[in-house]
Amino acid sequence: MTVEADRARSVPAAPEAHPPHALSGEHPALVGEASVRVDCSTGVGPVSRMWTSFGYDEINWTYTPTGKQTLTKIGGFGDRPYHVRPHYVFCSGTGFGLPHWGNGNVYHEDADGNPFYDFAIADQVYDAIVGAGHHPLVELAFTPLDLVPEEAKREFPFENSPTAYSGYEAGWWSYPPKDYARWGELVAALAAHCLERYGAQEVSQWLWELWNEPDIFYWRGTPEQFYELYDVTSRAIRQVLPEARVGGPTVTGGSRGVPFLRGFLAHCAESGTALDFVSFHTKGSAFRPWRVYGPLGAPAPERQSPSTLKMLREVRRLLDVVGEFPQYADLPCVVDECDASVPAHWGVYDNFNFNYRNTEYYAVFQAKLMKKLHDLNAVSPAQVSHATTWSFYFEGERYFEGTRALVTTSGIDKPVLNAYRMFARLGDERLAATSSAAWPLSALDDAGTGMAEEVDVLATRAEDGQVSVLVWRHVDDQYATAEGPTTVTVRLENVPADVTGFDVDHWRIDHDHSNAHTVWQGLGAPQDPTPEQVTAIRERAGLERHESSRRIAVAGAQVELSTDLPLPSVSLLVLTPVR
Repeated sequence: MTVEADRARSVPAAPEAHPPHALSGEHPALVGEASVRVDCSTGVGPVSRMWTSFGYDEINWTYTPTGKQTLTKIGGFGDRPYHVRPHYVFCSGTGFGLPHWGNGNVYHEDADGNPFYDFAIADQVYDAIVGAGHHPLVELAFTPLDLVPEEAKREFPFENSPTAYSGYEAGWWSYPPKDYARWGELVAALAAHCLERYGAQEVSQWLWELWNEPDIFYWRGTPEQFYELYDVTSRAIRQVLPEARVGGPTVTGGSRGVPFLRGFLAHCAESGTALDFVSFHTKGSAFRPWRVYGPLGAPAPERQSPSTLKMLREVRRLLDVVGEFPQYADLPCVVDECDASVPAHWGVYDNFNFNYRNTEYYAVFQAKLMKKLHDLNAVSPAQVSHATTWSFYFEGERYFEGTRALVTTSGIDKPVLNAYRMFARLGDERLAATSSAAWPLSALDDAGTGMAEEVDVLATRAEDGQVSVLVWRHVDDQYATAEGPTTVTVRLENVPADVTGFDVDHWRIDHDHSNAHTVWQGLGAPQDPTPEQVTAIRERAGLERHESSRRIAVAGAQVELSTDLPLPSVSLLVLTPVR
């Protein structure tokens, strides 16, 4: 085989075009045009900025050069600190990072069985997060090797193999620690160390959380054992940090999550254990099969896409459970894994359905999801405060591997990161806004596995009167195509009397804007790009303007402008008042 032929086989195949369709099997008419109305006189509550949070499994990549660069990049465009949640701080190991694995290697016992602690790796992790201007969401997990109960080593099926480290990495870490008192001492020691290293003012901004997804295989104990461990953990943190915010139980959005969450809240209500936030997760899809093991870049055996409906239904179900407990209904709900698909570390060479993570589709999906979660908050007995994307970066991957990451190889931004740049430009007050082609939240229980094509809007106002309008076109089908764009008319109504005009700035994410992936594809999808090619890709990786800045006049207390939205795409219109 020639080098050229081998290279061609390694490039993900582009999916063939076909007519758009809803995931219910219907073939709806395309949205040919839409009208958006923004009422500048009507605020409808605060914008929670729930997107200011991300997390990842690979804790040891936090402090690599690319990890630090990515943290700093987000700190640079973010309008406030993000909460950053890595897994595995208490797991034992060498500090060598692997996909879906890592370790902080904090807890040890000497030859006489006496505990001692090593914070060298934890310091590097939290130094990088705090140094970039963010706050840790400390996930206190999992069981260190020296606290693994002996029955775990007997019960857990594991066969030594040169492709796996040991039974510990394979699953011993998921067992309840054999000594809850020593676990509590470990938690207290970490809290005291962080207080000394970072100071009370910084640590007061952190969130402290026990474990991860204890309703499934991450916890190989009973619910009651978990409740007890939470009591121990909460007391240990509050002993050192009386004002610390402690929460859990980080359950999944699946069928096991609901009863586990209900039982956990009932336990906390009965015991009086401190609970400052409630956490749970949701995922938009789990493609089947996850891994195809076919030729590299081959089409997916079945075209599948993430589902906004699945995520919203799961979040609503868990918010309803929180609402069953009046004493907890006002607590912030942290969806600290809020992801379009799992797992994060597989990509287009495993199953081509993961390709959406490379494209503008993912950026628009995130914009739509954040708005719909705000809609859900407005009608739910409890509210989402954080919607954490479980995304960071992966060492050693190929360009646009398709992993659920914010940047690809060489630290090049994926289109999805530009959605977060858009979010950072939104104001803090939500304005009343409607779209003639929006999917309504009232349709959440209608038939279908994915949200039909829509044009929708999230409008905000800043303290200085600046109005930001986020408007998108999207359907829960990454393979959907359209012959042409949708013409969208945006009208601002009830403009304040002292405003004579607006200076308009317009940013866009679509196939041709803010999209390093399409630039890379246009260069032939090189896996060993020249320095000139890398420069060309980087130049188009950030958030790009769709048009030059311009001024529009107010007439009759309103202004009107229009834009064409391809499928999928999202525009951010920032209108600065002229008085």
